[in-house]
Amino acid sequence: MSTLAATGSATAARHLTERKFGDRAFKWFTFLMALAVFLLVILVGLKLAQGAAPSIHKFGWGFLISTDWDPVNEQFGALPFIFGTLVSSLIALVIAVPLSIATAVFLTELAPLWMRQPLTIFIELLAAVPSVILGLWGIFVMVPWLRDHFYPGLKFTFGYLPLFQGHIFGNCMLSGGIIIAIMILPIITSVSREILRSVPGLQREAAFALGATRWEVTRMAVLSYAKKGLYGAVILGLGRALGETMAVTMVIGNNGKIVASLFAPADTLASKVANEFAEATGDYYVSSLFEIGLVLLGVTVLVNALAQLLLKAFTGPTVRPQH
Repeated sequence: MSTLAATGSATAARHLTERKFGDRAFKWFTFLMALAVFLLVILVGLKLAQGAAPSIHKFGWGFLISTDWDPVNEQFGALPFIFGTLVSSLIALVIAVPLSIATAVFLTELAPLWMRQPLTIFIELLAAVPSVILGLWGIFVMVPWLRDHFYPGLKFTFGYLPLFQGHIFGNCMLSGGIIIAIMILPIITSVSREILRSVPGLQREAAFALGATRWEVTRMAVLSYAKKGLYGAVILGLGRALGETMAVTMVIGNNGKIVASLFAPADTLASKVANEFAEATGDYYVSSLFEIGLVLLGVTVLVNALAQLLLKAFTGPTVRPQH
C-alpha cells in the first residue's frame, strides 16, 4: 500500500508540475505577444526619428510652428498640415459620432429582428471598402454634388460665419472631413453596437417596471450604463480619422495654407506625405517628410492620451468594493 501511495503522490506531483509549467509558459507567451506590439510602435518611432534627424537639427521646434513649405529654398514647416489633420478629424467626429451612436441604438433597441442582421452586414461591408475606392467615389460623385447643391445652400444660410465664406472649390477641408466621417462611421457603429448589446437586460426591465418610456429606458438605463464604452468607441474612430490617407488626399484639395473657411482647399499630415514622398529629392526635403510622419505619430499619441484623460473625467473614478 505504501508503494502505491508513493507512486500516486509522485504522479500527482508530476501532473501539478506540468500544469504549473503550462501556466507559466502561457503567461510568458502572452506577455511576449503584448510586448511585441509595444516594441513595434517603438521601432516605428525610432525609424521615423532617424529619418527626420537632419530636419530636426536644422529647423528644431520651429518646424511645428512654421507655415513655410518651400522645397526650392529648403524651408519647411508643418503647422498647416497639423491644423488640417486636427480640423478634418474634428469635422469627421462631429458628423460621424451622432450618426454612429444613433444607428447602434436603433439596431439594438428599436429595429425589428428581421432588419437587424441585414443592416449589420451592410455596415460591416462599408467598413471593408478600401479607402481608395471611397476616394474615387468622393471625386466623381460626392464632391460635385456637394459643390453644386449642398455647399451653396450652406453658404447662403451660414455665410455670415467665417467658416462658410469664400469661393466654393468642392475639393476642400469640409469634403475631407465628410469622407473621413464616412470611413469611421462603420467602425464607431460596430463597436457601439457591441457595447450596447452587452448592457444587462435587467437594466431595461427595471426601468420599464418603474414606468419609463422606451426613450427614457434607452437614455437612462442603456446609454448611461454604456457611456464609458461609447467614449472608447469614439476614441477608436478618432485614431482612424487622424491617420486616414488616400481618401482624404483625393478630396481635400491639397493646399498647404491655413484658411478659416471650410470651403478652402487644405492638407493633412498624411496626405502631404502621400503626395510628395515619391518626388522628394533633396536630403532636407525627404527628412522633412519623415518628420511629418513623426509628428503624425506624436499627434496621434497625444490626442488619444488627451481623449483618455477626458474619458476618465467624464466617467469618474472607478469605485472598488471594500472587502
